[in-house]
Amino acid sequence: MALPEPSRFRTDRPVALDDHARENLRFIRETMERAGSFTAVPGWGGIAMGITALGSAAIAFRQSRPDAWLLIWVVEAMVAIGIAVWTTISKARESGVPVFAGPGRRFAYSFAPPIFVGALLTVLLVRIGFTGATPGVWLLLYGTGVVTGGAFSIRLVPLMGLCFMVLGAVALFCPWSWGNAFLAAGFGGFHIIFGAIIARNYGG
Repeated sequence: MALPEPSRFRTDRPVALDDHARENLRFIRETMERAGSFTAVPGWGGIAMGITALGSAAIAFRQSRPDAWLLIWVVEAMVAIGIAVWTTISKARESGVPVFAGPGRRFAYSFAPPIFVGALLTVLLVRIGFTGATPGVWLLLYGTGVVTGGAFSIRLVPLMGLCFMVLGAVALFCPWSWGNAFLAAGFGGFHIIFGAIIARNYGG
């Protein structure tokens, strides 16, 4: 009676174990990536923010007084913050992602300081009469906040932040009369474009 070939057992079993191990490692890696990133960035909220920014740009363009122009954009900033908070919480609840714990909290902590600095610099620029520099400062610091906060989010978010930073840097060295157009392109155009991509590929 012929005995089974021992080489058969030596080749089949390690291959099956290797495949199983690779599948386990892939599952663990994907689970850790999902747990370590904040995926509740609102795509539809970004689109809404972009639309309101374009409307604000159209209204601000008609203003002849710098203080009236600035007031319109400050109000727009408050509206945008409200939209962002509401849509982020709504998306987080729908997807079961915690907003104020883990990656969501780190996202907020990283995003908030540049925005706070931007608010302080705005007050300073108004006091010294350099209101025309605010568009570049806003875009640059908002982009910085998106990049730092985006380190805990999907990869598209830091890319969006970099686009804001580049646009803000260009705005600082261009005529101040172009500031309204830069704000419309950044807070309007970028939010709509990247918001649409996020809404389509990352669940709204």
